Amino acid sequence: EVQLVESGGGLVQAGESLRLSCTASGFTANVYSLGWFRRAPGKEREGVSCISSSDDTVYYSDFVKDRFTISRDNAKNTVFLQMNNLKPEDTGVYHCAYYEGIYEAASCAFGSGGQGTQVVVSS
Repeated sequence: EVQLVESGGGLVQAGESLRLSCTASGFTANVYSLGWFRRAPGKEREGVSCISSSDDTVYYSDFVKDRFTISRDNAKNTVFLQMNNLKPEDTGVYHCAYYEGIYEAASCAFGSGGQGTQVVVSS
């Protein structure tokens, strides 16, 4: 059974940073691509970023490019999301996810996610 455990969310002010972590279990590293999507109140699921299992190609949604950085540590089966210059519109529940295949930034929205970690950015 695949399990994803996220951590690192919190309450910050606009312009500040957070680093999310997600440790995956139940599969061998590199079997699945990993990434993040988010849910904000009243909005549909949005893909944030994801990283390919095959060649470490990374994808970012336009609204996080140049602010967020995704990385993975295969030895620990962990994926990270460094979020800088946070904005109030980044507020939401961030879900770590695994994917069988990712081909473009839009793919990041369609993974199987964990319980999520809350991020609140105040103005």
